[in-house]
Amino acid sequence: PLQNPRLVAMSLPALALLGLEAPAAEREAAEAEAALYFSGNRLLAGSEPAAHCYCGHQFGSFAGQLGDGAAMYLGEVLGPRGERWEIQLKGAGLTPFSRQADGRKVLRSSIREFLCSEAMFHLGIPTTRAGTCVTSDSKVVRDIFYDGNPKSERCTVVLRIASTFIRFGSFEIFKPTDEYTGRKGPSVNRNDIRIQMLDYVISTFYPEIQEAYSDNSVQRNAAFFKEITKRTARLVAEWQCVGFCHGVLNTDNMSIVGLTIDYGPFGFMDRYDPEHICNGSDNTGRYAYNKQPEICKWNLGKLAEALVPELPLEISELILEEEYDAEFEKHYLQKMRKKLGLIQLELEEDSKLVSELLETMHLTGGDFTNIFYLLSSFSVDSDPSELEDFLEKLMGQCASVEELKVAFKPQMDPRQLSMMLMLAQSNPQLFALFGTKANINKELERIEQFSKLQQLTAADLLGRNKRHWKEWLEKYRGRLQKEIEHVSDADAWNTDHVKVMNSNNPKYILRNYIAQNAIEAAENGDFSEVRNVLELLENPFQEAEVFREVKEDAEEEGATATAAACAQETRSRLPYCSKPPLWASELCVT
Repeated sequence: PLQNPRLVAMSLPALALLGLEAPAAEREAAEAEAALYFSGNRLLAGSEPAAHCYCGHQFGSFAGQLGDGAAMYLGEVLGPRGERWEIQLKGAGLTPFSRQADGRKVLRSSIREFLCSEAMFHLGIPTTRAGTCVTSDSKVVRDIFYDGNPKSERCTVVLRIASTFIRFGSFEIFKPTDEYTGRKGPSVNRNDIRIQMLDYVISTFYPEIQEAYSDNSVQRNAAFFKEITKRTARLVAEWQCVGFCHGVLNTDNMSIVGLTIDYGPFGFMDRYDPEHICNGSDNTGRYAYNKQPEICKWNLGKLAEALVPELPLEISELILEEEYDAEFEKHYLQKMRKKLGLIQLELEEDSKLVSELLETMHLTGGDFTNIFYLLSSFSVDSDPSELEDFLEKLMGQCASVEELKVAFKPQMDPRQLSMMLMLAQSNPQLFALFGTKANINKELERIEQFSKLQQLTAADLLGRNKRHWKEWLEKYRGRLQKEIEHVSDADAWNTDHVKVMNSNNPKYILRNYIAQNAIEAAENGDFSEVRNVLELLENPFQEAEVFREVKEDAEEEGATATAAACAQETRSRLPYCSKPPLWASELCVT
């Protein structure tokens, strides 16, 4: 059992799925009860704890048997609305699949998973949920950056909630010996289990498919594969539209019902960079932001292989080719139209307008979230001075010379780089063990950019950025005018246009620096920042502004003395919708 478990935070909307409430009058008792049960110290009546066995392709290679090494399945709850919810405790201790680990999770990773699960739900993105985050006085030792500097951290447990935690990798337990890694699944030749799992997944989570094809299992399995292909394509399109990077898109982290699952080294992109890598241990950039769509398609290909012979590969491969890219493009463009307030017409040129916007963001180092949020205040009929004011606001969301210098700072020692370049020429086989051409090219590009930045003045950068944005805004204005030409009431259109934009462009996302501030406060025993951030993320769109600012004013008045005494408090005073401070670029999540 954990020593002295106590509640860091709870999500009332997530707990309501299970029929649990915590009225204000009974909050203290509810928090104590939550800490007792959701630390794993006391078992809920009717629980039958279990750990799930699955395999997975990790970073492109088959890893063999993995399984829930730190997650404990407690059972299924029938919620008040008749929905069934699986609940599990993540970080509750050893399972049969813990291998050399201890089955524990720590405060920093648990806070991140707890907050992001709920943030994604309130952004309208399919996800597993998090009901509680409970910490303790029990400690484990962790080497955060794998650099030989271990430290003692608090054991913490997250209550996770989902219709199911079955993954693509759950079906890879039948995989025979892999030709590259020599590993195999633990259930080779057990097609009876594969049939049982397919029957369970389809009848429980895809009942309409089960009903439509009850007398033909191949057709039923094909319809199921088509549906999970489309759900996965739509899910990734949603990620791309909010700048979310998962970080570890292995096949064991892909949900069989199309949810975002397993929040580890994830990150919401700040400065727009299509090659953004959020996971500090993803050395080759396999799971970079712009690679996510193709990686999820690759993972679906591995699921297709795992369903043979119950679904022949020639059928599933055809479905994947016909459905995935088309569904992704369609959903991505639909969502981007909403983000740009294009609510009247669907024109072919819209795709180009979106890619030119992203290119402009990239060239100017624009903040992905804040620029989309700002665009709702752009007026089609703005006069030159209004346009100038709007451009000034945009400039505030572009990267400064200092920020760009940090972003393009060379990462290799010059001697190491020159040795790698010589090695690439003289011994390509040996070079392949140490690095890749892409990594070396990226470093050379960084050096070139960094050297150009030494000559660049802030005024030059501002002028250049303004030119880029003026050019794109003219195209955007032209596209909005086409909308207006097709409506009878321009004012009503404008109201709807702004409303749609404000409900598709969040003002608040879980930026790494916001999570880090909450983690540091919690590590010092103050859970209020985690709870504040949770409340904020439950209202990510414009409506949150009013409640937030009022709350911050009240807090600021009451906390001046404390803020002066505590640098951490001062640091977190930066408005939650701000682009990140310079220190945030040093944050590394592995």
